[in-house]
Amino acid sequence: MSFKITIIGAGSVGFTKKLCSDILKVAEFEDVEIALTDISAHNLDMITQIIRRIVSVNGLKTKVTSSVDRRVALEGARYVMNVVRIGGLEAFAEDIRIPLKYGVDQCVGDTICAGGILYAQRGISAMMEFCKDINEVCEPNALLLNYANPMAMMTWAAIDHGKVRTVGLCHGVQNGHRQLSRALGVPMGEVDIICSGINHQTWYLEILHKGRKVGRDELTAAFEAHPVFSKQEKVRIDVLKRFGFYSTESNGHLSEYLPWYRKRPEQILDWISMDEWIHGETGGYLRYSTENRNWFEEDFPKFLDEAGAPLADYNRTDEHASHILEGLETGRTYRGHFNVKNGGVIKNLAPDCIIESPGFVDRFGINMVEGITLPEACAATCSASVNVQRMGMRAAITGDVELLKQSVLHDPLVGAICTPEEVWQMVDEMLVAQARWLPQYAHAIVDAKKRLENPKVKTRDWVGAARLDVRTVGQLREAQAVKKASEAHGLGTKVLG
Repeated sequence: MSFKITIIGAGSVGFTKKLCSDILKVAEFEDVEIALTDISAHNLDMITQIIRRIVSVNGLKTKVTSSVDRRVALEGARYVMNVVRIGGLEAFAEDIRIPLKYGVDQCVGDTICAGGILYAQRGISAMMEFCKDINEVCEPNALLLNYANPMAMMTWAAIDHGKVRTVGLCHGVQNGHRQLSRALGVPMGEVDIICSGINHQTWYLEILHKGRKVGRDELTAAFEAHPVFSKQEKVRIDVLKRFGFYSTESNGHLSEYLPWYRKRPEQILDWISMDEWIHGETGGYLRYSTENRNWFEEDFPKFLDEAGAPLADYNRTDEHASHILEGLETGRTYRGHFNVKNGGVIKNLAPDCIIESPGFVDRFGINMVEGITLPEACAATCSASVNVQRMGMRAAITGDVELLKQSVLHDPLVGAICTPEEVWQMVDEMLVAQARWLPQYAHAIVDAKKRLENPKVKTRDWVGAARLDVRTVGQLREAQAVKKASEAHGLGTKVLG
C-alpha cells in the first residue's frame, strides 16, 4: 500500500516516535510516506533523524520527509495527524500562572477550566489554517486524526468550521482500562468495558470480568483496598461512590473539571496525591512537560541511539491512530473509543457536541454504536462541560470577547471560585499575555490593556496549594535510578515526582 501520512506538530518528539513506530509495525504500510512538519526546525530535525534511523535500521522502504512548510508536508496526504501545542510551554505557563492569581488552582489546564479554554482559543485559530491547507492540497476527503487538546473543542471546530473529516483520539479510556484491571487484580485481557461520555469525562458504563458484571460495590472495595490507588485516586473513588460509575480520567484531570474538589485551597491536599504529577499537583503537567523537554534536549544522542533498536522488539501500542489506518486500508476490524459528532449516538447529550464513545473501524469507515443513554449524574456533568465547550469554540472562531468570558464564567471550577468581575479581569489578563497567539482577538487587546490599567479586583501572588519546582536533568536521572532500584528489589513502582 502506498499513501501519505502527515504529522503536524511532529516536534512532539516522544509522541511522534510512538505514532510512527506503531505505523511501521503494520506490514502493509511499509511503502507509505511519513511527512513530518513543525514550526521548530530544531525539533523537526531531531525527530526526522530518529524516524529515519528506525526505518534504516529495520531495512524498510518507508519514505520519511520533513519540512517546516506545512503545505509542502500536507500535499497529497490521505491522513493527517495533529499533535500540536500552540504557544508551546511559554503560553502553557500563562494558562497556569494567571488563573492562580484569582484562586483557580489547576493540575493540567488543557481541556476546560480557564487554561483549557484559552488553550482552545490558540489551538482553534491554528486549526482553521490547518483545515484550509488540508482542503486545498491533501487528497480529497482526507481524514484528520486530532490528538491535540482541548480535544472536544478542537475537533468540533475542525468539523463544523474547518469542514474537514475529523476524528479525535485520546488514550484515557485505554489507560483507565489498564488501571481497572490492576485494581481488580486480573489481566487486562480478561476485562471488557463499555465506556461513553465526552473526552476526559468518559464513564465505564459496564465492566465485565470473563463475562461477569463488576458492580459499584465490588469496584469501590477493590480501589479502596489497593495500596497505591486508594491514595492516588481519591477524587475518582469519591465520584464512583456518589455517581455509581468510574471516570476514565486521572485524579488530577477530574478534580479540575468538577466544582467540588479544588475550590478551597486548604482542602485541595485532602483530595490529591503528590507522588506523581497526574494525581493533582498544581501545574503538574506543565512541570512534567518542562522537565521532559529539558531532558530530551540534553540526552538527544542517547534517544537517537535507542532508535536503532529493531522493530521486532517493539510492542505496538494501543494508541488508536495506526489501528484506525489499518482498519480503513485493510478492512481488518478495529474496536475503539472515538471523538466524533454526537448526532444522537448518546441520546441524552446535545446532538451537536463532540462525544467519546465506542465504535468500529473497517473499510466502510468509523462506525459508532448508537442509542447510548448516560446515567443522569454522568450526563449532567458532561452537559455542563459541553455548554462551556460550545461557547469557547464559537468564541475562538468569531473572536467574540464577551462570549469567551461567558464560557470561562460558566466553567464548573472557575464558577465555584471566582466572581463575574474576577472572571472578566482574568480573561483580559490572559488575552493580553497571549496576544501573539490569538490573531482573532487583535481588535480587543488594546481595550483589554486599558481596563487592566485600573483593575477592579485585587489579585494575589500565589503558587497554588501543591506546587513543586521543576527538576534539573541531573535530579531526573537520580529519580529514575531510584525508581529502577526500587522496582528491581520489589519495593513497588511509584513514579517519583
